[in-house]
Formats: sequence, structure tokens, C-alpha cells
Amino acid sequence: MNALIGLPIILPLLGAAASIALGAHRPLQRLISIGVLATLTATTAVTLVRVDRNGITAVQVGGWEAPTGISLVADRLSVVLLLTALVTLFAVLVYAVGQGSFDQPGSEARHVGFHPLYLILTAGVSFAFLTGDLFNLFVAFEVMLMASYALLTLGGRADQVRSGMTYVVISLIASTLFLAALAYVYAATGTVNMADLHDKIAALPAGLRSSLAVLLIVVFGIKAAIFPLFFWLPDSYPTAPTAITAVFAGLLTKIGVYTMIRTQTVMFTPATRPGTLLLVVAGATMVVGVLGAVAQNEIKRLLSFHIVSQIGYMVMGLGLFTVAGVAGAIIFTVHQILVKTSLFLVGGIIEEKAGTGRLARLGGLARTEPLLAVLFLLPALSLAGIPPLSGFVGKLALVDAGLDDRAYVVVGVSLVVSLLTLYSMTKIWAGAFWGTRSEGASDLPPAKGTTGTAIMTSATAALVSVTVAIAVFAGPLHELSTRAAADLVDPTPYIEAVLGR
Repeated sequence: MNALIGLPIILPLLGAAASIALGAHRPLQRLISIGVLATLTATTAVTLVRVDRNGITAVQVGGWEAPTGISLVADRLSVVLLLTALVTLFAVLVYAVGQGSFDQPGSEARHVGFHPLYLILTAGVSFAFLTGDLFNLFVAFEVMLMASYALLTLGGRADQVRSGMTYVVISLIASTLFLAALAYVYAATGTVNMADLHDKIAALPAGLRSSLAVLLIVVFGIKAAIFPLFFWLPDSYPTAPTAITAVFAGLLTKIGVYTMIRTQTVMFTPATRPGTLLLVVAGATMVVGVLGAVAQNEIKRLLSFHIVSQIGYMVMGLGLFTVAGVAGAIIFTVHQILVKTSLFLVGGIIEEKAGTGRLARLGGLARTEPLLAVLFLLPALSLAGIPPLSGFVGKLALVDAGLDDRAYVVVGVSLVVSLLTLYSMTKIWAGAFWGTRSEGASDLPPAKGTTGTAIMTSATAALVSVTVAIAVFAGPLHELSTRAAADLVDPTPYIEAVLGR
């Protein structure tokens, strides 16, 4: 069991090294990447079952006891999100291999570094979910960011590099703030282990405790793209290759949400947790994001603004700081990783088939591509929270928790934003899949890359099927999320597992 916890970090790094050595053999690179992600998905599923049955497991790397050494911690929250992330990374990798057959700038087939960078990104994501201290969380973010910088600009187009620079600059600012926060935390407490910080921070003056809590919200809020720290996101993602955009949109911002949940619940006592501030931020994030989406007329940009909007729901669940609220945030995060990735993958297929993502130049795809229409419709309705799909399950859990906590204003905002989300999804549905193409639009490009398109469609269909499965198994998932939330709202089991008390 302990060996399985470190595997999601070690195996991708070994795979990246092997992929570099075999850079001249693209089929072998693909085989390594697919093999690594398939293995990790299976072993992480086993880890989730064991953690849910036996409780939180902590591994002290090198035998150095916490809080001195490096702790890797597998609890229900980290493992369920890690499993979701690996499923997503696996599906997107298969999609990228299919897209490589088109041999376009930025495609997997044209860059020997794609597979090593993708595996390094996987290692960073895994490390972020499993680490038990703030310093190694910083290291995990830097590993992800190094891979992200290169992946975001694959193809070297001027608009990609320009948008990538925005992402790089904002990420460097966030990293600088994170490093400053680490310094403040260590100076005040003498430790960076999250379990150890629970009691150490509780002993600090109230003003200092609140300042540290807000500072960490700002640090991770930039990465999660909450209001008003979201401005970089809509311009950074749409210009990248579709597979990369899908991973960034579906997964990376959710790691920012995960770190907010982890640090605010484990490190801070209930009296210090800034619930009101988080609820205000949640409502503002929902509103600004959805209004930005409504104003867009290009598929990827519209979906990019929805990344921001939907982050608000997760922050809402955290801001309630109840078992029901945090459980709703967990369910919603799982749903969003899968649904948002699926929508971006569908958007990529539309661009490959129609040569554009502008709604004004699209139309009639439901008649020519009925399977693609279904693959868009299911996650689109789920994003809007239409029953009985996964988005409805997550939003119902959050609304129910908000009503129980008498947070009527943010609940009302969430319901209005859901209606606007449905409107914006209808905008894509009507513009791309129904109606007719405008007179000024060029004809569809000739069919090409039939095998590649089939692979891309299969990967997208598999991911959409997982979103449907969430709705089918909503009961067990809600129970699992409730158990995970109980361990967070009262972090005593986490602290005992890490510190051995």
C-alpha cells in the first residue's frame, strides 16, 4: 500500500526519462506514455478503495519522521481527485495522439518533447495532490509550471507565445507570493508541515492567523482564477493546442481549488477560517465568469470564461465550512474536471472538422455530425446543472448545503448563474449545431485524418461516459465525498496519520 502512494510521482518521471531517450521513436514514446497513465489509473483506483476502507495513510520519505521529513499523504480527498485527474490525463493523451495525425503546428506528432513534458506535468499534478507540506507543494507547482510553459507554446505561433507570456508572468507572480507566504509561515511557526501547522497556527495572535489565511487564499486564488484574480485565464488558454487547453482548463485550475480546500481546513481552526470572505468571492466569481461567457462568440473563449464561473461553485462549498458544503465542493470539482475537459475536446473536434471555432461561421453540425452533437449536448447540459446529469448532482448538494447554512444570497446567485450558463450553452448549441452557415463562411475543409478523428472522438466519448457514470453512481460518490469532507472539517484523523499521534 505505501509503495503505491509514491508511484504516481516516480513512475511518470521515469517514463519521461525513457521518453527522452527514445525521442527518435514516436510510437515507443506513445506506448510509454499510455502505459504509464494506464498503470497509474489502475493503481490509484486500488489506493482509493484501500484508503476509504482503512483510513488515511501517510508515508515519511526516507524514514525521516514528520514534521521534519517529507510526508506523502493519501486521504479520500487527495486520492479521489488524483484518480479523476489521471482519468482525464489518460483520455486527453489518447486524444492528442489522434490529433497528431493532422500534423498541425503544436500537435503531438511534431514535437519530440510533448510526451516527456506531459509525463512531467503528470508527476507535478500527482505530487500536488499527495504532498503533506507547503514547501513541497511549492515544488509540485513549479514542476507543473515548467512543463506547462513549454506545452502552452508548442507550435510557436505568435498568438500562442504572446498568450503564453501572460500565463508565465502571472504564474511567476503567484510563485513569488507563495514563496513569501512560505517564509512568513515558517518564520511564525518554525514548520511547513500542514498537519503540524494546525496547532502551531492556532497558537498565533488572531490577526496574524487571519492574515496568513487570506494570504494563502490570494496565492491559490490566482492559480484557481477566482475573482478578481481571474483576468489572465481567458486569454491564456484558447490559443494553445486543443489537448493542452483541455488539460489546463479541466484540471490545473482545480488544483488551485484543491490547495485552498486543503490549507484552509487542515491548517486553520474554525474560528480563523474566512468563510464570509470566501462566500463573497464565490458569488462574484460566478457572476463575472458567466457574464464574460455570455458575451463571447468563439467556442474556446466562451468555455474559458465558464472555467472562472464554475470555480465559484467550488469556493462556495468551501466557504460554508460544513461537512455538507465541503462534500458538495468535492463532488462538483470531480464533475467539473471531467465535464470541462470533455467540452474543450469537443470544441477541438469541431475546429478540426469545420476549420473554425467562431459561432458565426458554423452551423448545421447536428445534421452532418450527430455523434459530435450528442458528445457536446451531454456535458453542456451537465455544466448547466440539468437533471439527472452530474452537474445537477453537484449543484444540488451545494444548494442544499447553502440553504441549511442559511447562505441565501450566494444560493440565489448560484441559481441565477445556472440559468445564464444554460443560456450560453444554448448559444453554442444553436450556433454550431443548428441553423445554417453564414454566406461569408468558407465551405468545410475536405475530410482528412479519418483515423485520427476516430481516435479523438473515441477518447472524448469515453470521457463523456465517465461524466454520465457520475450521475448514475451519485449516491455512492456523495457518501464518499461526505466521508472525505468529515475528515477535512475536523482534520484530527489527518493530523494523527501524519504526525503519528
